[in-house]
Amino acid sequence: MKFVQPIRDTKQLQRLKNHLYQKNERDYVFVMVGINTGLRISDILPLQVGDVRGPYINIVEKKTGKRKKIKINASLREALDHYIRGKPDTEYLFTGRSRKHKTGHINEPIDTSMAYKILKGAANELSIPEIGTHSLRKTFGYHFYQREKDIALLMDLFNHSDQNITLRYLGIKQDTLDDALDRFQL
Repeated sequence: MKFVQPIRDTKQLQRLKNHLYQKNERDYVFVMVGINTGLRISDILPLQVGDVRGPYINIVEKKTGKRKKIKINASLREALDHYIRGKPDTEYLFTGRSRKHKTGHINEPIDTSMAYKILKGAANELSIPEIGTHSLRKTFGYHFYQREKDIALLMDLFNHSDQNITLRYLGIKQDTLDDALDRFQL
């Protein structure tokens, strides 16, 4: 199993956002939802337009079955408002362009493999290594922790039971170890 990383460098993250904004608004908004909410890909893809019209995204997490209420911040609100203008509430946010192989339906949400291809393709074009769909959640967590320094709040957001799990998940433990080893010399 390959481990993916958060996008730690804010300039690199901005380049990714700009690249996707220029290329495809759906893909840009998909990344914006991921990095601004910390939701898992399995909770992002089935979102419908009506789920993001208000100030919060209210979902039942697919993995945990827990209810979650996520505030939509200003930058995400701006991206969403432009993207959903004129769309019906029942339309999926991130629809594919072709018929689903399993159902034969059109206007179904993209699946996780397509989401991965979108993100990985953009990351390859921009030379961003170790990226996958889970990088969006990790990127949210990494930058949230760097700004807020509130591990307990982040643990609650991620439904983690131990702060060591959260720190390892975000790559913070590895960063701290790397920094310490860089400073250590005999």
